[in-house]
Amino acid sequence: MRVAKSSISARSRAIPELRFEDQKMTSFGGLVVFQKLFEVLELSRHLKGCCRKLDREGPRFYSHGTILQCLIVHVLLGYRKLRDMDLYRDDPLVGRVLGLKRLPSIPTLSRMLGEFDAESIEAQRELNRDLVLSRLINEKMVRVTLDFDGSVQSTTRHAEGSAVGFNKKKKGARSYYPLFCTIAQTGQVFDHLHRSGNVHDSNGACEFVVRCVEAVRAALPSARIETRMDSAFFSDEMVSTLEALGAEYTISVPFERFAELKQKIEARNYWWPTWGSKGRSTHFEECWKPKSWEQSGRFLFVRQKKKLQTKGPLQLDLFEPVQEDFDYKVVITSKTGRPGNIVRFHEGRGSQEKIFGEIKSQSQMDYIPARRRAANEVYLMCSVMAHNLGRELQMRINAPQRATTPGRMAKWVFQEIATIRNTIIRRAGRLTNLQGKLTLTLGTNRDAEVSILRFMATESA
Repeated sequence: MRVAKSSISARSRAIPELRFEDQKMTSFGGLVVFQKLFEVLELSRHLKGCCRKLDREGPRFYSHGTILQCLIVHVLLGYRKLRDMDLYRDDPLVGRVLGLKRLPSIPTLSRMLGEFDAESIEAQRELNRDLVLSRLINEKMVRVTLDFDGSVQSTTRHAEGSAVGFNKKKKGARSYYPLFCTIAQTGQVFDHLHRSGNVHDSNGACEFVVRCVEAVRAALPSARIETRMDSAFFSDEMVSTLEALGAEYTISVPFERFAELKQKIEARNYWWPTWGSKGRSTHFEECWKPKSWEQSGRFLFVRQKKKLQTKGPLQLDLFEPVQEDFDYKVVITSKTGRPGNIVRFHEGRGSQEKIFGEIKSQSQMDYIPARRRAANEVYLMCSVMAHNLGRELQMRINAPQRATTPGRMAKWVFQEIATIRNTIIRRAGRLTNLQGKLTLTLGTNRDAEVSILRFMATESA
């Protein structure tokens, strides 16, 4: 299509006159899709129910449940520090989503965060579990895969309950080290166990695993429950616990604790080719019991070819020589089936690291806002719920797009919360009241219009 030059170039470049008026303008027009989701889930009522005991202590302008919803919206908008709330304090749509004419001040927010106790935090964790389980029930999941691992939360301040422990990125910094349980099929965080930074991965893990598995089984009694863990969780107690629960498991085995494993690998003459690895991986399996254990288990020994890194200067010749070596791993499992499928299933737990990375970078899970431990745990829980709500929003409008894979990839192809934030939430709009009908007018953008209307069309499914 031919276009005239006059319809492209503009001669007028005058700086416009500035005027500031109360026009009920919003910078977050797309937040209305989360307002609809909150209404369908009755999130405000449930959050207030978590803090019913705290709100009985005296008259207040704001309930603690409202404070929780403020933090969830704060994270969804992409803000990090509590004081960033001043940047959108006068936004009319944010106030409507929260049901407030005036947002709480930063001192009020900080003070009320410090008032949360263990009972209210536990109620919030239970609410998060119920929201995740309701989606699994609606999808009639016949298989649920639980991944367990810890993630470091560093802080530069002397926060209550933090300690100096293993910290790969900020050595010597005080930190928390919560243990998380995630659902592989939905990419959501099911629950977490808050801990100080100087504990081992397995600290409190058995009780936490029992609680998570029993909660899923109570909601989905006929579903097959699978668990995946790294070598930090390998112990006779953990294996016995999972066997008693009837949950399938794969756990990495640490070489440094069992010299017999190395001897078995060195003594092995023939390795079976692993199905589906195209000759890159071989294996053998053995029923073995460590000396201190009471029971034996199925151990898979796997070796995989890898290219060695060439160091030093290279001679530019007709070809570059490539040296290969083997990378070894051992996995204990209760699953039946081909070793190749079991290994791919176990390696699929790497998707949990992607979930941690997304929540830290886009839902501010790595931010420690206060000195009180309770306040920091509440903020962590709000970050997790914001991530889970972003997943829930997408699962409501899309059917599962993947079948069950050996690595248990998520059944949906999810957009990151940052993508939703940039394409949908951050849309300038104007709130008007025409003939008694509240109207939100947004700028013309076909892609955003289609997406927002799809989200708004969701029912209470």
